[in-house]
Amino acid sequence: MPDVRLASTQGRWVLLTTVLGSSMALLDSTVVNVALPHIGRDLGTGLAALQWTVNAYMVTLAGLILLGGALGDRFGRRRVFVLGVLWFAAASLLCGLAPSAEVLIAARALQGAGGALLTPGSLALIQATFHPDDRGRAVGLWSGFGGVGAAVGPFLGGFLVDGPGWRWVFLLNVPLALLCAPIALWHVPESSDERAHARFDVLGAALGAAALALITFALIEARSATWVVGAAAVAGVAAAVAFVLVERRRPDPMVPPDVFASRQFTAVNIVTLCVYAAFGGFFFLTALQLQVVVGWSALAAGTALLPTTVLMLLLSARSGELGERIGPRLQLTVGPLLCALGMLLMLRVGPGASYPVDVLPALVVMGMGMVTLVAPLTATVLASVDTARAGLASGVNNATARAAGLVAVAALPLLTGMGQEAYRTPRLFDAAFGSAMPICAGVLVVGSLIAFTTVRRPAPDCRRPECRTHGSVAVPPLEGERARPATGPGD
Repeated sequence: MPDVRLASTQGRWVLLTTVLGSSMALLDSTVVNVALPHIGRDLGTGLAALQWTVNAYMVTLAGLILLGGALGDRFGRRRVFVLGVLWFAAASLLCGLAPSAEVLIAARALQGAGGALLTPGSLALIQATFHPDDRGRAVGLWSGFGGVGAAVGPFLGGFLVDGPGWRWVFLLNVPLALLCAPIALWHVPESSDERAHARFDVLGAALGAAALALITFALIEARSATWVVGAAAVAGVAAAVAFVLVERRRPDPMVPPDVFASRQFTAVNIVTLCVYAAFGGFFFLTALQLQVVVGWSALAAGTALLPTTVLMLLLSARSGELGERIGPRLQLTVGPLLCALGMLLMLRVGPGASYPVDVLPALVVMGMGMVTLVAPLTATVLASVDTARAGLASGVNNATARAAGLVAVAALPLLTGMGQEAYRTPRLFDAAFGSAMPICAGVLVVGSLIAFTTVRRPAPDCRRPECRTHGSVAVPPLEGERARPATGPGD
């Protein structure tokens, strides 16, 4: 049984290690959008390359994150976590030195693969290391500090972009990794799961990532209407079908199909698709709108988005407590509607927009909607499956949210008629942004209706989330399994 106490010196080192590791991934997910206009101008590229700068990372991360958690359980959580940290740092260095958009996109894909090893490992180390009496507090501190990192991200990203340049958004990960990896090796005990003996579902992971990549490619390049785009779309759908067939037939699938036997689990993941597709499109386009159309600096644009994260940090735990008292249905219905209203209020943001009059009210309304829905969403996911499968359910939900975001980033410019040079022309981008916000709001309304008609109050003895404080606006919090036996040379 894990026995490290939070108040001990080793406990503090373990917490620092996991916070540093998760902060790398959180910072990356929040600062890159702010840097996109500068990346495009510096590398002389069109909108499609900016979409790929975001999505190449998301494709590999979403496709491989479940496999990354399984690798840690089998080969050692510390070992895989450190590998993820170093991999992420090496890919970040390549991003920072990239001489062209093509190299940057390839490096971002590698970065996502490192993130798939790193992201689940942070929480797994806490749950495998700390004494059960301290685990809840440790998870709370980890998620709280991670939320602070998410809040600092846009401000820090804007400062770096306007100062030394966008490349430092990526290069910043290198010193963080050089600090994190040695601390992990010196102070974090190794652990693994003695039950993790099945073969890895590499084929399932490859098919899932391929389906996401091919469908994303088809959406981003659809304007060219070439046979290559059509072939990619067909191949993407075929890969998705093959993924489902493989998962149904494997004895040890990455995503067991029977987890979807729970109607509530399936419904909540559809709500997740709607909600995080809208969020992904919103944050991608808003960071550009504030710079391209309103004319703000990267620092001003990044700082402008802080209210959503701050509200999540301050109120997400209370929203979770409210959901436990009244059930999740009301919050999962009202939350998306508030977010939809916030996005419609963003239609007022155009040339000469005022932050306190035009931008802040929209972000406050949207932030309150996110506060309302995110904690109950996670709780409902965990309550929809057996307690033993809570970690799997959370991983599937987290990957679903990431996949939804990347599809939205690929599809929205196509749906709004945004051309390759639109981000260089304020009038064209403003018109496309004005078309995109109602689309995102409509998707949120659909999610609200699904929640209202399908979500029911969970059983009183169901699994409750450990991550009470949450600051990420990109994905729902990742939960793990409780009280796993820890075995290994460091125990």
